[in-house]
Amino acid sequence: MVTAGLSTRLRTGIAARVRSFLGEVGELFVIALEGLRRTWDVRTWGWEFAEQSWFLARVTSVPVMLVSLPLGATVALQVGQLASQLGAQSSTGGAVIVGLVREVAPIAAALIIAGAGGSAMTADMGARRIRDELAAMETMAVNPVHRLVTPRLWASSMVAMLLASLVIVSGAAGGFVFNVLLQDVTPGAYFAGAVSLLQTSDLLVTLLKSWLFGLIAAAVACYMGMNCAASPVGVGRAVNRAIVVAFMLVFALNYVISTVYFVAFPPTH
Repeated sequence: MVTAGLSTRLRTGIAARVRSFLGEVGELFVIALEGLRRTWDVRTWGWEFAEQSWFLARVTSVPVMLVSLPLGATVALQVGQLASQLGAQSSTGGAVIVGLVREVAPIAAALIIAGAGGSAMTADMGARRIRDELAAMETMAVNPVHRLVTPRLWASSMVAMLLASLVIVSGAAGGFVFNVLLQDVTPGAYFAGAVSLLQTSDLLVTLLKSWLFGLIAAAVACYMGMNCAASPVGVGRAVNRAIVVAFMLVFALNYVISTVYFVAFPPTH
């Protein structure tokens, strides 16, 4: 009887957690879709979009360059060592740039957006919840999702696309310095491999990934901030949860998109 009771309570607890998880996922999608639904009404969120875009660009540009430069040099080091053993050291640049474009750039942009910008968004929305600003906006017949979430969704997604481009340029520069100056590879050979391996679809998918990842980071940040516990401790926990959940969703979606892309557009070389 005791074992049966424990088993029943265990199943009940698991079912409750599953229902809670699915409910949170549903609310997250609702906030994201509701935020995108009023995209056409630019008058209500245009200034907030410009302010959020400037803020995100200001707090993420320098960190993403500081991450990308040594990252490109490190990848060039590892690939260059292997390529030198195979007698194909001139292909190092192509491998570095292709890796940056296809995988590293959107992931790095998303992580910086979620870590630097998303945490600030969560804290801002949580502070508004504590001060009852969200309830006050609803009292004045102003939808807080349309006024606050919509501009953050678009600002985060647009800045993420720009950051992905910055990651590619900075990472390629870091790899160039290491590969050309230290491993005596000619500049022409460094860029020739990338030109022959990259396709236009690679760049388009990278931009699409960056846009989606930035959208996810902002949606998670806003949801966690708007639904945090009404206390400073609750805001801090919401910031931690937002970063972890955003990272998990970004990596999962990246795997899905990359798998579908390579099945639909297999490499030609």
